[in-house]
Amino acid sequence: MKTITIEGQLRTETGKKATRQIRSQEMVPGVIYGGEKEINFAAPVRAFKNLVYTGEFQIAEVKIDGKSYRCILKDLQFDRVKDTLDHVDLLELQDNKKVIATLPIHFTGTSAGVKSGGKLVIKMKALKVKTYPKYLREFIEVDITNLELNGNIRVEDVKAENMEILNSPRIPIASVVMTRQLKQEEAAAAPAKK
Repeated sequence: MKTITIEGQLRTETGKKATRQIRSQEMVPGVIYGGEKEINFAAPVRAFKNLVYTGEFQIAEVKIDGKSYRCILKDLQFDRVKDTLDHVDLLELQDNKKVIATLPIHFTGTSAGVKSGGKLVIKMKALKVKTYPKYLREFIEVDITNLELNGNIRVEDVKAENMEILNSPRIPIASVVMTRQLKQEEAAAAPAKK
């Protein structure tokens, strides 16, 4: 699994004044939850770039004062006006504790419905799962080979070993819809049958 290294430093002071001071130095304040205690830290804005601005699921290896913490991204806050990263919440991975993570979906195969002229419509790009850290992976693979015209693949159809999928089971992930051209061809062929 892809891991990003973030070098940070402990924050001793908290509050608005201290936070403003950190941001003025092009640093982002953050908190690591889920371990023995909460860890307040700050790291350069550019250190978070590859973790925040990607569609991939990654693990962050946060190094603070000689200690290393394996984490996943929990929450982000952006400045409303400048759209700059303001705050990061990370969740420390503990081998004996389940975590909730959002994993991207990778679709494989070519749908039977697309081969017969339909159009694939992706309705969800990620699934929320609950699992132990050792079972986390970069993405969940969904095979769409048997997806027929006007058919759906729903959350309940996805099989992810050692993971509990938290999304509602009836929500469609992908479907194949009829294209306008296919509808016109069917309409033209229909009167000929009479």
